[in-house]
Amino acid sequence: MSKKILITGGAGFIAHHVVGKILSSTDWEIVTLDRLDFSGNLNRLNEIVTSFSEEDRKRVHVVHHDLKAELNPEVSSTIGKIDYICHLAAGSHVDRSISFPLEFVMDNVVGTAHILDYARKLDSLERFAYFSTDEVFGPAPKGIYYKENDRYNSTNPYSATKAGAEELVVAYENTYGLPSMITHTMNVFGERQNAEKYIPMVIKKVRDSEVVTVHADAQKKIAGSRHYIHAEDVANALLFLLEYDISSMKPDSTGAKCQKFNIVGKNEIDNLELAQFIAKVQNKELKYEMVDFHSQRPGHDLRYSLDGTKMAEMGWKPESAYNRLESTIKWTLKNDRWLLL
Repeated sequence: MSKKILITGGAGFIAHHVVGKILSSTDWEIVTLDRLDFSGNLNRLNEIVTSFSEEDRKRVHVVHHDLKAELNPEVSSTIGKIDYICHLAAGSHVDRSISFPLEFVMDNVVGTAHILDYARKLDSLERFAYFSTDEVFGPAPKGIYYKENDRYNSTNPYSATKAGAEELVVAYENTYGLPSMITHTMNVFGERQNAEKYIPMVIKKVRDSEVVTVHADAQKKIAGSRHYIHAEDVANALLFLLEYDISSMKPDSTGAKCQKFNIVGKNEIDNLELAQFIAKVQNKELKYEMVDFHSQRPGHDLRYSLDGTKMAEMGWKPESAYNRLESTIKWTLKNDRWLLL
């Protein structure tokens, strides 16, 4: 019998790639739960779903719901029996979290509590996957790569609310036996990303011969860096984990049962190098300015870094970020409607 997965925020950027991956790799039914604000875009979800056959398209069902409210019996009945939950719905804009922190508490903490409380009442649930971020660990000095259970040091309300939601997931596993896992990933890019994000923004500015602002240190000499990863690699990793028998994995040395996994890009790339690569693919000159972003934008950090050893030892590795980036640049220029803000 086919499995059924509930994906919260399915019309969001990363989640719609997860939907595509599940359609192409499994025979599962998919329910996406969305409130459809500025992060969720049904056109994004529609584009990827309509690239499949009519029979596959029938496996996708969209349910409208805002997780600031609990899932009432009518919504639960519409969703039906569920085997897996991937909770990707979240407020994710750091600048907005700094201006409106309580909005992020409601979306990321309260919203997660509501989906967890729904999940603990399901008899059929095999796995609850919570999608978190590298930012919970805070800035990573040069040479530091945070492991899954290292200490947290949130530097903005967004990362703090993601960390708070993680602790709720841990508590629901410890208290109710909810079969859970938590993933951390780094800066994700790919097709149909919001045009205000760094990579599509640079693609557009290079195309239009505009000046690109590069996040740097206080001396404006060292560019910030990230382990950039394509959304397809993230989707591959999530499916890999859902199909992996994590029940055989032992608690860590402190006794923590809830397994956490870092989904890490293959290449660490600084933001100037990234902008130069985007310009090179377009055969354009890069016009840029180094800016001390931490002073101008408190809550933003120069470098984030995760240790991907655990996933690598389990048998999962991402593709080259450069190969993925080149194809994303070319796709985005060809489908430049996704560059409109």
